[in-house]
Amino acid sequence: MNRDQKIVRTSIIGILANAFLAAFKAAVGVLTGSIAVTLDAVNNLSDALSSVITILGTKLAGKRPDKKHPYGYGRIEYMSAAVISVIVLYAGITSLVESVKKILHPTQPEYTTAALVIIAVAVVVKIVLGRYVKRVGQQVSSDALVASGEDAVLDSVISASTLVAAVVFLLWGLSLEAWLGAIISVVIVKSGLDMLRDTLSTILGERVDREISTAVKQTVASFPDVHGAYDLVLHNYGPDKFIGSIHIEVPDTCTAERLDVLEREIAHKVYADHGVMLTGVSVYAMNTKDDRAARVLQDVRSTVMAHDYVLQMHGFYLNEAARSMQFDVVIDFAAPDARAVYAAVVDEVQAKYPDYTLTVTLDADLSD
Repeated sequence: MNRDQKIVRTSIIGILANAFLAAFKAAVGVLTGSIAVTLDAVNNLSDALSSVITILGTKLAGKRPDKKHPYGYGRIEYMSAAVISVIVLYAGITSLVESVKKILHPTQPEYTTAALVIIAVAVVVKIVLGRYVKRVGQQVSSDALVASGEDAVLDSVISASTLVAAVVFLLWGLSLEAWLGAIISVVIVKSGLDMLRDTLSTILGERVDREISTAVKQTVASFPDVHGAYDLVLHNYGPDKFIGSIHIEVPDTCTAERLDVLEREIAHKVYADHGVMLTGVSVYAMNTKDDRAARVLQDVRSTVMAHDYVLQMHGFYLNEAARSMQFDVVIDFAAPDARAVYAAVVDEVQAKYPDYTLTVTLDADLSD
Protein backbone atom coordinates (compact mmCIF):
# COMPACT_ATOMS: atom_id res chain seq x y z
CA MET A 1 0.00 0.00 0.00
CA ASN A 2 1.50 3.35 -1.06
CA ARG A 3 1.45 6.65 0.85
CA ASP A 4 -1.70 8.07 -0.77
CA GLN A 5 -3.64 4.85 -0.19
CA LYS A 6 -2.70 4.87 3.50
CA ILE A 7 -3.86 8.48 3.87
CA VAL A 8 -7.19 7.80 2.11
CA ARG A 9 -7.86 4.62 4.09
CA THR A 10 -7.08 6.30 7.41
CA SER A 11 -9.26 9.28 6.49
CA ILE A 12 -12.20 7.03 5.59
CA ILE A 13 -11.89 5.31 8.97
CA GLY A 14 -11.96 8.77 10.57
CA ILE A 15 -15.07 9.77 8.61
CA LEU A 16 -16.98 6.65 9.62
CA ALA A 17 -15.97 6.87 13.27
CA ASN A 18 -16.80 10.58 13.55
CA ALA A 19 -20.13 10.20 11.75
CA PHE A 20 -21.05 7.40 14.17
CA LEU A 21 -20.09 9.46 17.21
CA ALA A 22 -21.78 12.62 15.94
CA ALA A 23 -25.10 10.84 15.47
CA PHE A 24 -25.12 9.37 18.96
CA LYS A 25 -23.87 12.54 20.67
CA ALA A 26 -26.45 14.67 18.87
CA ALA A 27 -29.21 12.37 20.08
CA VAL A 28 -27.88 12.44 23.63
CA GLY A 29 -27.50 16.24 23.54
CA VAL A 30 -31.08 16.79 22.37
CA LEU A 31 -32.55 14.31 24.87
CA THR A 32 -30.61 15.65 27.86
CA GLY A 33 -30.53 19.31 26.86
CA SER A 34 -26.75 19.28 27.27
CA ILE A 35 -25.05 22.07 25.34
CA ALA A 36 -21.62 20.51 25.92
CA VAL A 37 -22.66 17.17 24.42
CA THR A 38 -24.37 18.86 21.48
CA LEU A 39 -21.30 20.97 20.76
CA ASP A 40 -19.18 17.83 20.99
CA ALA A 41 -21.39 16.25 18.32
CA VAL A 42 -20.90 19.27 16.06
CA ASN A 43 -17.17 18.99 16.62
CA ASN A 44 -17.30 15.36 15.46
CA LEU A 45 -18.98 16.49 12.24
CA SER A 46 -16.18 19.01 11.68
CA ASP A 47 -13.69 16.18 12.23
CA ALA A 48 -15.44 14.10 9.56
CA LEU A 49 -15.29 17.08 7.19
CA SER A 50 -11.59 17.40 7.96
CA SER A 51 -11.07 13.80 6.85
CA VAL A 52 -12.92 14.51 3.60
CA ILE A 53 -10.67 17.51 2.94
CA THR A 54 -7.62 15.36 3.69
CA ILE A 55 -8.71 12.86 1.04
CA LEU A 56 -9.35 15.61 -1.54
CA GLY A 57 -6.03 17.28 -0.74
CA THR A 58 -4.15 14.00 -1.11
CA LYS A 59 -5.80 13.27 -4.47
CA LEU A 60 -5.07 16.76 -5.83
CA ALA A 61 -1.49 16.71 -4.49
CA GLY A 62 -0.89 13.49 -6.42
CA LYS A 63 -1.45 15.14 -9.79
CA ARG A 64 1.41 14.78 -12.23
CA PRO A 65 3.69 17.80 -12.77
CA ASP A 66 2.87 19.93 -15.79
CA LYS A 67 4.29 22.94 -17.61
CA LYS A 68 2.70 25.43 -15.22
CA HIS A 69 3.70 23.51 -12.06
CA PRO A 70 6.87 21.58 -13.00
CA TYR A 71 7.52 20.61 -9.37
CA GLY A 72 4.10 19.03 -8.98
CA TYR A 73 1.17 19.79 -6.68
CA GLY A 74 2.49 18.37 -3.41
CA ARG A 75 2.04 21.64 -1.51
CA ILE A 76 -1.74 21.27 -1.83
CA GLU A 77 -1.48 18.97 1.19
CA TYR A 78 -0.31 21.94 3.24
CA MET A 79 -3.26 23.96 1.96
CA SER A 80 -5.67 21.22 3.00
CA ALA A 81 -4.11 21.20 6.48
CA ALA A 82 -4.67 24.97 6.64
CA VAL A 83 -8.33 24.54 5.67
CA ILE A 84 -8.75 21.92 8.42
CA SER A 85 -7.25 24.37 10.90
CA VAL A 86 -9.73 27.06 9.85
CA ILE A 87 -12.62 24.61 10.25
CA VAL A 88 -11.48 23.75 13.77
CA LEU A 89 -11.07 27.45 14.57
CA TYR A 90 -14.55 28.27 13.23
CA ALA A 91 -16.11 25.43 15.22
CA GLY A 92 -14.45 26.72 18.37
CA ILE A 93 -15.63 30.31 17.87
CA THR A 94 -19.18 29.20 17.06
CA SER A 95 -19.40 26.95 20.10
CA LEU A 96 -18.01 29.72 22.32
CA VAL A 97 -20.82 32.02 21.21
CA GLU A 98 -23.42 29.35 21.98
CA SER A 99 -21.86 28.60 25.36
CA VAL A 100 -21.94 32.27 26.36
CA LYS A 101 -25.63 32.38 25.43
CA LYS A 102 -26.25 29.38 27.70
CA ILE A 103 -24.37 31.06 30.54
CA LEU A 104 -26.57 34.14 30.21
CA HIS A 105 -29.74 32.06 29.83
CA PRO A 106 -29.10 28.75 31.66
CA THR A 107 -31.15 25.55 31.25
CA GLN A 108 -31.07 22.34 33.31
CA PRO A 109 -29.73 19.22 31.56
CA GLU A 110 -31.26 15.78 32.03
CA TYR A 111 -28.91 12.80 31.94
CA THR A 112 -29.72 9.13 31.57
CA THR A 113 -27.60 6.05 32.11
CA ALA A 114 -27.60 5.38 28.35
CA ALA A 115 -26.33 8.91 27.69
CA LEU A 116 -23.42 8.50 30.07
CA VAL A 117 -22.49 5.14 28.56
CA ILE A 118 -22.48 6.66 25.07
CA ILE A 119 -20.24 9.51 26.21
CA ALA A 120 -17.85 7.05 27.88
CA VAL A 121 -17.68 4.95 24.71
CA ALA A 122 -16.98 8.13 22.72
CA VAL A 123 -13.98 8.90 24.94
CA VAL A 124 -12.44 5.50 24.26
CA VAL A 125 -13.18 5.63 20.52
CA LYS A 126 -11.65 9.10 20.11
CA ILE A 127 -8.49 8.18 22.03
CA VAL A 128 -7.93 5.09 19.87
CA LEU A 129 -8.85 6.94 16.66
CA GLY A 130 -6.71 9.97 17.46
CA ARG A 131 -3.59 7.97 18.27
CA TYR A 132 -4.04 5.82 15.17
CA VAL A 133 -4.58 8.75 12.78
CA LYS A 134 -1.67 10.74 14.22
CA ARG A 135 0.67 7.73 14.06
CA VAL A 136 -0.16 7.09 10.41
CA GLY A 137 0.20 10.80 9.66
CA GLN A 138 3.69 10.83 11.15
CA GLN A 139 4.63 7.67 9.26
CA VAL A 140 3.62 9.11 5.88
CA SER A 141 4.55 12.77 6.68
CA SER A 142 0.98 14.07 6.27
CA ASP A 143 0.39 17.33 8.16
CA ALA A 144 -3.35 17.02 7.53
CA LEU A 145 -3.54 13.57 9.14
CA VAL A 146 -1.39 14.65 12.07
CA ALA A 147 -3.68 17.65 12.62
CA SER A 148 -6.76 15.41 12.48
CA GLY A 149 -5.19 12.98 14.92
CA GLU A 150 -4.27 15.72 17.39
CA ASP A 151 -7.79 17.10 17.14
CA ALA A 152 -9.27 13.67 17.84
CA VAL A 153 -7.12 13.23 20.96
CA LEU A 154 -8.26 16.67 22.11
CA ASP A 155 -11.86 15.60 21.52
CA SER A 156 -11.37 12.65 23.85
CA VAL A 157 -10.33 15.04 26.62
CA ILE A 158 -13.37 17.21 25.87
CA SER A 159 -15.73 14.22 25.98
CA ALA A 160 -14.14 13.07 29.26
CA SER A 161 -14.74 16.55 30.71
CA THR A 162 -18.36 16.38 29.63
CA LEU A 163 -18.69 13.04 31.41
CA VAL A 164 -17.23 14.52 34.58
CA ALA A 165 -19.70 17.44 34.40
CA ALA A 166 -22.57 14.99 34.07
CA VAL A 167 -21.43 13.04 37.14
CA VAL A 168 -21.08 16.29 39.12
CA PHE A 169 -24.63 17.29 38.18
CA LEU A 170 -26.10 13.90 39.12
CA LEU A 171 -24.30 13.79 42.48
CA TRP A 172 -24.56 17.39 43.65
CA GLY A 173 -27.05 19.02 41.27
CA LEU A 174 -24.46 21.55 40.17
CA SER A 175 -24.77 22.36 36.44
CA LEU A 176 -21.44 23.09 34.80
CA GLU A 177 -22.67 22.60 31.24
CA ALA A 178 -22.49 26.15 29.94
CA TRP A 179 -19.17 26.90 31.63
CA LEU A 180 -17.72 23.64 30.44
CA GLY A 181 -18.90 24.46 26.93
CA ALA A 182 -17.06 27.78 27.13
CA ILE A 183 -13.87 26.10 28.33
CA ILE A 184 -14.15 23.49 25.57
CA SER A 185 -14.62 26.26 23.02
CA VAL A 186 -11.51 28.11 24.17
CA VAL A 187 -9.48 24.88 23.95
CA ILE A 188 -10.79 24.26 20.43
CA VAL A 189 -9.97 27.82 19.34
CA LYS A 190 -6.44 27.51 20.72
CA SER A 191 -6.00 24.17 18.95
CA GLY A 192 -7.18 25.67 15.66
CA LEU A 193 -4.82 28.64 16.00
CA ASP A 194 -1.87 26.38 16.82
CA MET A 195 -2.55 24.12 13.82
CA LEU A 196 -3.01 27.11 11.52
CA ARG A 197 0.22 28.70 12.75
CA ASP A 198 2.20 25.51 12.20
CA THR A 199 0.74 24.95 8.73
CA LEU A 200 1.33 28.54 7.59
CA SER A 201 4.89 28.27 8.88
CA THR A 202 5.41 25.21 6.66
CA ILE A 203 3.92 27.01 3.65
CA LEU A 204 6.11 30.05 4.33
CA GLY A 205 9.19 27.85 4.32
CA GLU A 206 10.94 26.38 7.35
CA ARG A 207 14.49 25.34 8.07
CA VAL A 208 15.06 21.82 6.81
CA ASP A 209 15.08 19.16 9.52
CA ARG A 210 18.52 18.63 11.05
CA GLU A 211 18.32 14.86 10.50
CA ILE A 212 17.77 15.27 6.75
CA SER A 213 20.42 17.96 6.19
CA THR A 214 23.03 16.10 8.24
CA ALA A 215 22.36 12.83 6.45
CA VAL A 216 22.60 14.44 3.00
CA LYS A 217 25.88 16.21 3.85
CA GLN A 218 27.36 13.01 5.24
CA THR A 219 26.44 11.14 2.07
CA VAL A 220 27.99 13.82 -0.13
CA ALA A 221 31.16 13.98 1.99
CA SER A 222 31.53 10.20 1.81
CA PHE A 223 32.96 10.43 -1.74
CA PRO A 224 36.78 10.21 -1.71
CA ASP A 225 37.33 13.39 -3.74
CA VAL A 226 34.95 15.47 -1.59
CA HIS A 227 36.68 17.20 1.33
CA GLY A 228 33.65 19.13 2.55
CA ALA A 229 29.93 19.68 1.87
CA TYR A 230 28.49 23.14 2.46
CA ASP A 231 25.65 25.55 1.63
CA LEU A 232 22.95 22.90 1.42
CA VAL A 233 19.74 24.56 0.25
CA LEU A 234 16.55 22.47 0.15
CA HIS A 235 13.11 23.59 -1.00
CA ASN A 236 10.06 21.63 0.08
CA TYR A 237 7.51 20.96 -2.68
CA GLY A 238 5.37 18.60 -0.63
CA PRO A 239 5.84 16.05 2.16
CA ASP A 240 9.23 14.36 1.71
CA LYS A 241 9.78 16.05 -1.66
CA PHE A 242 12.96 18.13 -1.46
CA ILE A 243 14.77 19.82 -4.33
CA GLY A 244 17.95 21.81 -3.82
CA SER A 245 21.65 22.38 -4.27
CA ILE A 246 24.95 22.00 -2.44
CA HIS A 247 28.60 23.11 -2.62
CA ILE A 248 31.42 20.59 -2.45
CA GLU A 249 35.09 21.19 -1.76
CA VAL A 250 37.44 19.25 -4.07
CA PRO A 251 41.20 19.35 -4.82
CA ASP A 252 42.26 21.98 -7.35
CA THR A 253 43.73 19.17 -9.42
CA CYS A 254 40.31 17.72 -10.34
CA THR A 255 39.61 17.81 -14.07
CA ALA A 256 36.34 18.92 -15.61
CA GLU A 257 35.76 15.34 -16.70
CA ARG A 258 36.18 14.03 -13.16
CA LEU A 259 33.97 16.77 -11.74
CA ASP A 260 31.20 15.95 -14.20
CA VAL A 261 31.24 12.28 -13.19
CA LEU A 262 31.48 13.16 -9.48
CA GLU A 263 28.53 15.56 -9.55
CA ARG A 264 26.34 12.99 -11.30
CA GLU A 265 27.34 10.26 -8.84
CA ILE A 266 26.55 12.53 -5.89
CA ALA A 267 23.13 13.49 -7.26
CA HIS A 268 22.22 9.87 -7.96
CA LYS A 269 23.32 8.58 -4.54
CA VAL A 270 21.62 11.36 -2.58
CA TYR A 271 18.37 10.73 -4.41
CA ALA A 272 18.63 6.96 -3.97
CA ASP A 273 19.47 7.17 -0.26
CA HIS A 274 17.38 10.14 0.86
CA GLY A 275 14.84 10.92 -1.87
CA VAL A 276 16.37 14.41 -2.18
CA MET A 277 16.85 15.80 -5.68
CA LEU A 278 20.03 17.87 -6.02
CA THR A 279 19.61 19.98 -9.15
CA GLY A 280 22.91 21.75 -8.59
CA VAL A 281 26.29 20.64 -7.23
CA SER A 282 28.70 23.57 -7.19
CA VAL A 283 32.44 23.43 -6.56
CA TYR A 284 34.95 25.01 -4.21
CA ALA A 285 38.58 24.42 -5.21
CA MET A 286 40.94 23.40 -2.40
CA ASN A 287 44.64 24.33 -2.49
CA THR A 288 46.87 21.28 -2.89
CA LYS A 289 49.91 22.66 -4.74
CA ASP A 290 51.16 25.18 -2.17
CA ASP A 291 52.13 24.41 1.42
CA ARG A 292 51.89 28.09 2.34
CA ALA A 293 48.19 28.04 1.47
CA ALA A 294 47.55 25.53 4.27
CA ARG A 295 49.32 27.78 6.81
CA VAL A 296 47.41 30.85 5.63
CA LEU A 297 44.16 28.90 5.84
CA GLN A 298 44.76 28.01 9.48
CA ASP A 299 45.66 31.60 10.34
CA VAL A 300 42.65 33.06 8.54
CA ARG A 301 40.31 30.44 10.05
CA SER A 302 41.47 31.23 13.61
CA THR A 303 40.99 34.95 12.93
CA VAL A 304 37.52 34.55 11.45
CA MET A 305 36.20 32.05 14.01
CA ALA A 306 37.30 34.29 16.89
CA HIS A 307 34.43 36.65 16.05
CA ASP A 308 31.14 36.23 17.89
CA TYR A 309 28.22 34.83 15.84
CA VAL A 310 30.47 33.35 13.14
CA LEU A 311 29.39 29.72 12.81
CA GLN A 312 31.56 28.53 9.97
CA MET A 313 34.19 29.42 7.40
CA HIS A 314 34.60 27.40 4.22
CA GLY A 315 35.46 27.62 0.53
CA PHE A 316 38.93 29.03 1.18
CA TYR A 317 41.23 29.39 -1.81
CA LEU A 318 44.52 31.25 -2.09
CA ASN A 319 45.78 32.34 -5.50
CA GLU A 320 49.38 33.45 -5.11
CA ALA A 321 49.78 34.38 -8.77
CA ALA A 322 46.84 36.78 -8.67
CA ARG A 323 47.53 37.75 -5.02
CA SER A 324 43.89 37.00 -4.16
CA MET A 325 42.12 35.19 -1.36
CA GLN A 326 38.50 34.05 -1.15
CA PHE A 327 36.29 32.30 1.36
CA ASP A 328 32.73 32.21 2.72
CA VAL A 329 31.53 32.91 6.27
CA VAL A 330 28.29 31.73 7.85
CA ILE A 331 26.85 34.10 10.45
CA ASP A 332 24.23 33.15 13.01
CA PHE A 333 20.72 34.56 12.60
CA ALA A 334 21.00 35.57 16.26
CA ALA A 335 23.58 38.23 15.37
CA PRO A 336 22.13 41.70 16.05
CA ASP A 337 23.89 43.04 12.94
CA ALA A 338 25.24 40.38 10.56
CA ARG A 339 26.64 43.01 8.22
CA ALA A 340 28.68 44.54 11.03
CA VAL A 341 30.13 41.13 11.93
CA TYR A 342 30.92 40.52 8.26
CA ALA A 343 32.63 43.90 7.93
CA ALA A 344 34.72 43.26 11.06
CA VAL A 345 35.86 39.89 9.70
CA VAL A 346 36.85 41.36 6.34
CA ASP A 347 38.68 44.31 7.92
CA GLU A 348 40.70 42.11 10.28
CA VAL A 349 41.74 39.60 7.61
CA GLN A 350 42.54 42.40 5.18
CA ALA A 351 44.73 44.07 7.81
CA LYS A 352 46.69 40.84 8.20
CA TYR A 353 47.07 40.36 4.44
CA PRO A 354 47.09 43.87 2.95
CA ASP A 355 48.74 42.73 -0.29
CA TYR A 356 45.90 40.37 -1.19
CA THR A 357 42.56 41.11 -2.80
CA LEU A 358 39.83 39.63 -0.61
CA THR A 359 36.57 38.14 -1.87
CA VAL A 360 34.47 37.15 1.15
CA THR A 361 30.94 35.85 0.65
CA LEU A 362 28.38 36.26 3.43
CA ASP A 363 26.34 33.05 3.74
CA ALA A 364 23.15 32.58 5.73
CA ASP A 365 22.77 29.75 8.22
CA LEU A 366 20.37 27.80 6.01
CA SER A 367 20.93 24.23 7.22
CA ASP A 368 22.63 22.26 9.96
